[in-house]
Amino acid sequence: MNRPWPHLCGERVILRLATEKNVPQIIAFYRDNAAHLETISSPKPNSFYTTEFWTQKVRSSHEDFQIDRSCNFFIFDIADDCMLLGFTNFFSFIRGAFHACILGYGLAQSAQGKGLMTESLRLAIDFAFNELNLHRIMANHSPTNVRSGRLLRRLNFLPEGYARDYLLVHNEWQDQVLNALTNPNWKPPQT
Repeated sequence: MNRPWPHLCGERVILRLATEKNVPQIIAFYRDNAAHLETISSPKPNSFYTTEFWTQKVRSSHEDFQIDRSCNFFIFDIADDCMLLGFTNFFSFIRGAFHACILGYGLAQSAQGKGLMTESLRLAIDFAFNELNLHRIMANHSPTNVRSGRLLRRLNFLPEGYARDYLLVHNEWQDQVLNALTNPNWKPPQT
């Protein structure tokens, strides 16, 4: 499979796979937002903030996209393509009888509350449903992360359950609210 690289443009954001030229921006984004992002995930090891780590991560992200394993977008400001605002990742693709993936997302603390993640996820979901032909996108959030829950409802995700001790964060098992969105226009793949 040789897919063209996606480049999704909204009114205020651009979503695309990162290139090796973006590695310094990615490292700066994660360093600047470490405390903010660690409220929903465990602290990262020092190696996470290195050029070597992110160069390999960008390369593997490209490979995973080509072999239909994941699609890892970074969100850039449309007015300044050097300003990295966040990420939206579709990962753990399962095809066969499922055609599903898991959605992960995060936004710079300074970009919160402006509707940028809603805009970004609308673009990304449209791509996942119409270009990647996924049938189901699953997204989970902590019961205490009210903002994330509201975002998913705004995007028409439906809550499907409550999972106890689902995710290990800060060395403690955390509960998660399970949500999903299905593609009403899904078509069987052509063989």
